[in-house]
Amino acid sequence: MRSNDSLARLADVIESRKPARGGDPEKSYVSRLLHKGPDAFLKKIGEEATEVVMAAKDVDHGADRSKLVYEVADLWFHSMVALAHYGLTPADVLAELERREGTSGIEEKALRKAAARATEEGGS
Repeated sequence: MRSNDSLARLADVIESRKPARGGDPEKSYVSRLLHKGPDAFLKKIGEEATEVVMAAKDVDHGADRSKLVYEVADLWFHSMVALAHYGLTPADVLAELERREGTSGIEEKALRKAAARATEEGGS
């Protein structure tokens, strides 16, 4: 699938920009974010999520939908930097989405709550 390939290629680039792999924070935005640590890229994720919401609201009022696509791309990108930092990949996210496939959102949320309760009760 083309989109999976694009995500995998981007993940490879992000991985190659890690400071531990020789990424230069002076030459690479990704390397700079990773070098600064989680606070830097997590802040960007928060900013980008807000920009997605604002772009969607603008689309509701007649703005060009491409602005929403642009902002979601930024959000995905910065989320992928976070995944790389924590040793995860887009494939891990896709696997989770596939696991949820065919399960209603309401059902899935109820299952997560039940699992959390079971964990809390078992840990008491």
